[in-house]
Amino acid sequence: MNVEEPVLGAESWTREDLAQAGKILDRRPAHLQGRTVCMELAEQLLFVRSKDGHSRPLRANSVQQLFEQRRGQRNIVLKARQMGLTTWTAARFFLKTITHPGVMTVQVAHTQDAAEEIFRMVHRFLDWLPDELREGPLRTSRQNARQIVFPEIDSQYRVVSAGDRNAGRGWTIQNLHCSELARWPLNPAEILAGLRAALAPGAEVILESTPEGAGGCFYEEWKRADETGTVRHFFPWWMEARYRGTAVDRASLTEEEDRLIELHSLDLEQIGYRRHLRASFHGLAKQEYAEDAESCFLASGESIFEREPLEQRILNVPEPTETRNNDRLRIWLPAIRGRRYLVAVDPAGGGSEGDYSAAQVIDMETGMQCAEFAAHIGGLELAQKMKELAWEYNQAWLAVERNNHGSGILALLETVCTYRNIFRQSGQTGWLTSSVSRPAMLSRLNAALVEKPELFMSRELLAECRTFVRLPDGSSGARAGTHDDRVMAMAIGLSARAEMLEGGNRN
Repeated sequence: MNVEEPVLGAESWTREDLAQAGKILDRRPAHLQGRTVCMELAEQLLFVRSKDGHSRPLRANSVQQLFEQRRGQRNIVLKARQMGLTTWTAARFFLKTITHPGVMTVQVAHTQDAAEEIFRMVHRFLDWLPDELREGPLRTSRQNARQIVFPEIDSQYRVVSAGDRNAGRGWTIQNLHCSELARWPLNPAEILAGLRAALAPGAEVILESTPEGAGGCFYEEWKRADETGTVRHFFPWWMEARYRGTAVDRASLTEEEDRLIELHSLDLEQIGYRRHLRASFHGLAKQEYAEDAESCFLASGESIFEREPLEQRILNVPEPTETRNNDRLRIWLPAIRGRRYLVAVDPAGGGSEGDYSAAQVIDMETGMQCAEFAAHIGGLELAQKMKELAWEYNQAWLAVERNNHGSGILALLETVCTYRNIFRQSGQTGWLTSSVSRPAMLSRLNAALVEKPELFMSRELLAECRTFVRLPDGSSGARAGTHDDRVMAMAIGLSARAEMLEGGNRN
């Protein structure tokens, strides 16, 4: 195959021709005027369903073309809704699969329905291939369970959902696409780690999502992109040509709209569409139709805590004056002789996985956060650490949640550690978090964040507040892939302090 000539006659290609095409997919021959061979083959061979329901050749749109220009071996894509990146990734990886013998391509969707929709799209690519290819080098031996196998070239294409705990096990993956990573269920970071363990050397990886809160797996991957050698791609909503509305009157433009026009060359029809988005999506407009790579994270999600004071405090929190125990203990305000303190503890079972055991040190007089502890420890080790911390803070009161693991920690504190200043509630040691007390605890924390944000010193605590959201069943808790241990420890501390100041603690 001569790359200086147009890429034609693909319908009659042999297995060797396909392999030769695979070697030049990313080249830009002069006759293609800046387009890659991959783009040309996509337009020649692949069909997609258009918005009006008809099948048409896949010609890369402006977003897809820009992605192709910037793409690296490892990529993370932050985008507005319906930009065509999932379609383009499926097309690119399909072409790589049929032109590279011995590869496995895997696309992972956030739900079963989304996985099935992607697989229908991939099947459409296959069904529209010329008969000579489908009955020759690209004949299939399996087309079920969201898997297509090409035995002649020993390659396969799989589409799975993120809820499949076995995804990646025993596989060797050359092309991996993780779609809507911010919305993966269960533990997204753990699932992603398992998939990465299955990657072959030199594998191409694309992580892609609309945002959902300033926290979680996708947010962390986006922040760490420079460290991991991952290419960031951000595509705001106005890059999609269809997103246009009725032109607005220029005299009605706000200062913010004027700035967008100046910075991004938007026109009055796009501003009209933007106003429609704000009216339709309200606070979620910046999440679903991103405009910049910072505010779209901060505007997304449904945090139960007031966002504005939270974000302002995160910008102004001080660094700890001291850190200990490999950064597990952070101190902002050391103990002062004569002052009273409370150490609130949300215990966990220990081990390197799962929840942290967290503790907050609070000044009884002011409510100020003085120190914070968080570690994957439990049992006697946790009891001893909490005794040491409480002793350092003038033999502080220890308010330990007695639910679940907490009852064992309380027993160890009383018997083995012989610590005396243990918070009691209704005659029982420890704090009880129940369906009645929990909403009140969280409301108290929210009120403190609004009224006195300067009481809170920990950036990690505030980050957990960001991702403490309303869940689909109506309850509240940490979004999938995030933690709420520091939040619950602080909620316990503020509520226990209030009870003690009101005379509710009796020994």
